[in-house]
Amino acid sequence: MNLREEAEKRVDAKIKFKENLYKYLIVNTLIAIICHIFLHSYWLVACVMFFWGIGVIDDFFKAYSLSNHREKLIQKEISKMGD
Repeated sequence: MNLREEAEKRVDAKIKFKENLYKYLIVNTLIAIICHIFLHSYWLVACVMFFWGIGVIDDFFKAYSLSNHREKLIQKEISKMGD
């Protein structure tokens, strides 16, 4: 895989995370308002937030933490091999 393809893959992961996060915030806000007005209970929004939140956290780690950490380890290993 060349550098451009790798960069596109990273950018796509970051865009996917941001889109999912915005949708998560908007939908959960609307559900919370509806639950407050009509149900006077928050069990529905808690369930949605928990299970959808797992996906949002997974997207975050795919977009930011894991790819950057892996790249740093690869560069460190390459520098060791060069010595």
